[in-house]
Amino acid sequence: MKKKIKVTGIAILAVIAALYLINELSKSRSFQFFGGLVTSVETDEKTVALTFDDGPGINTDDILDILGKHDVKGTFYLTGSEIENAFDDGVSIVQEGHEIGNHSYSHPRMVLKSPSFIKGEIEKTDALIRQIGYEGEITFRPPYGKRLVVLPHYLSSNERDTILWNIEPESFVSGSEDIVLHVTENIKPGSIILLHVMHESRRESLDSVGGIITSLKEGGYTFVTVSELLEYRKDGEKNEPSASRIWP
Repeated sequence: MKKKIKVTGIAILAVIAALYLINELSKSRSFQFFGGLVTSVETDEKTVALTFDDGPGINTDDILDILGKHDVKGTFYLTGSEIENAFDDGVSIVQEGHEIGNHSYSHPRMVLKSPSFIKGEIEKTDALIRQIGYEGEITFRPPYGKRLVVLPHYLSSNERDTILWNIEPESFVSGSEDIVLHVTENIKPGSIILLHVMHESRRESLDSVGGIITSLKEGGYTFVTVSELLEYRKDGEKNEPSASRIWP
């Protein structure tokens, strides 16, 4: 009986350890099994990308007004379901000249999902992004930054990188002034900044955007879209692979 209990205990510990490892791998910022992983771009240019996850949402007009006032183009990682629910807002983002990225259709954790599920989530959203009029390159960012094997394999097979971020102030602070300070203190050339501003629960993040832009511009930074930032690893001396770009 004692031996059986011991074996059962070892098995439970093994399962817990395996689940822990899977979770850690799924959210890693420095490793994935397939394809390119981008959290930032190594460059000496004081250039950064400002990115917004989720939406379109109730605050679409507000964020567009803020970006327009500061003459900054952002990258919006939109979900397919929210595009369907706020189609005209999606069109407005495109018409303002911002970049649109794919953030899946239903915003699931894309871990332990079937290939057909992954394909459907991405391709349905790609189609909706085209329907709102966006004609540029569509980069992809997984919800919650989670991925394991199937998603990276699909992206790699379709010559697409996994786009993450290296600055995520909302994970550490909540007030708008603290968000601005966090970004300012942690910024570096080639950074990708993640914010959520589309919903009213994210009002503090929305209110931080103007301050972030002003602070970074005063520090000599310029803002580009994610696709433009990726070009810094391709042109001339900027062709060095990013330390954040991990290949299998």
